Amino acid sequence: MRNYGHTHKALVIGAALAFALSGTALCPTTALAVTQETEAQLTETQKKLEDSAAAYDKATENVAKLQAQIDENNALIAELEAKLPEQQRKASQVMRDMYKYEKASNPFMSFILNSQSFDEFFTQMAYMNQIKDSNTSALEELNETQKQLEQTKVELEQAKAQADTEAKAASDALAEAQKLREAAQKKADEEAASELATLQQASSELAGGTASADVVLPDTSGVNWNTDEASFVAEWTARIDAYLAGSPLEGYGATFAAAAWKYGVDPRWSPAISNTESSKGAYCFREHNAWGWGAIDFSSWEEAIDTHVRGLARGYGYTISVQAAKKYCPPNWYHWYNNTLSEMQKI
Repeated sequence: MRNYGHTHKALVIGAALAFALSGTALCPTTALAVTQETEAQLTETQKKLEDSAAAYDKATENVAKLQAQIDENNALIAELEAKLPEQQRKASQVMRDMYKYEKASNPFMSFILNSQSFDEFFTQMAYMNQIKDSNTSALEELNETQKQLEQTKVELEQAKAQADTEAKAASDALAEAQKLREAAQKKADEEAASELATLQQASSELAGGTASADVVLPDTSGVNWNTDEASFVAEWTARIDAYLAGSPLEGYGATFAAAAWKYGVDPRWSPAISNTESSKGAYCFREHNAWGWGAIDFSSWEEAIDTHVRGLARGYGYTISVQAAKKYCPPNWYHWYNNTLSEMQKI
């Protein structure tokens, strides 16, 4: 048994040297069996987690749209209220003139008697009709402005009420997202501790009572889910971009961070695997496939990153673990685990 341990250690060292010398993927054919099959493993918990992200995005999008409507309504109200004083002044003058006109002694007969000819009479009547139409228009304009103002105020109040409802929905979705992600993080920590204890026990038995397993636990304490999506993405975008600087994946930190939030996984995991598998996209066996993720070509890094992070969430769990390493890279899981975890700690 001890000879097997030395043999295993030699294999690990040999694989590590081969990896260092080649600069290419440690497991170039890993994850071949985790494409459609893995994608189908959408548990109820994972579905809730992804649904909470979608609900939060939808609610915040609705809040933004309603706020734009509120701003537009407020601007229109201000414009209409600025017009009202002048329109009210004109309408007041019109009503005074119309009152005087109606109180005068038979203006129609006065036009006939004072006109020198029928042409003059018709000219004067046309002029008076123009004045009347102008007066009527002034009153109608005031009335229409007041009606539009009242309608806009009603729409404003409705938009505000709906915005409050959507804001509450966004708040509830965010709280649910935070709770589910924190629960996944806690579960991953507990499982990692259990895995380590099992490994140490097995190692101790193989070594005649001396624990020699040098597998370490992933530290997930640096990932804070008690925040909103924008803050989470902003923080991890900067950190991941710094890690990927100078590689083909440079500048895709926001894509990694957004996918991590969306699917509820450790945001460091997929970027670190890209280094283990392809030196951060420098040596890809398939197009835009930096993770040895099945025999798949992707049309873009955005599509590839989202697919890989989703696959990790559904098929491997919240973060790196011994079990995940054995599934992802069966031939050399030990070094794959340590190498990937080491890279995660750099982010």
